[in-house]
Amino acid sequence: MPDRTFVSASDAWHEALAYVERGLPFHAHEVFEQRWRCAPQDERALWQALAQWGAALTHDARGNATGARRVAERARSGLDAETIVEPVDATTVTASLSRLLTDLA
Repeated sequence: MPDRTFVSASDAWHEALAYVERGLPFHAHEVFEQRWRCAPQDERALWQALAQWGAALTHDARGNATGARRVAERARSGLDAETIVEPVDATTVTASLSRLLTDLA
């Protein structure tokens, strides 16, 4: 994963989603965090929520159910339909968070 000061919304989404699909949620978290840092102010809450999604999946993969639940709940509450930008697929994220929270219940 490259260390960079700028990553586009499209590149961040596609790269991070590929990491999630490959079972590398920490890498996804890092990519989302890179975008969060360079995103326009009106997009930052979205990218923060996506970074939290990656963090929740990371906690779950490491067996930290409490951490996974807490961060997943923050991620879910941070996703606002009005802040979703192309090409982010909110349905993919919310479905993943719902599955995770159900599994952790």
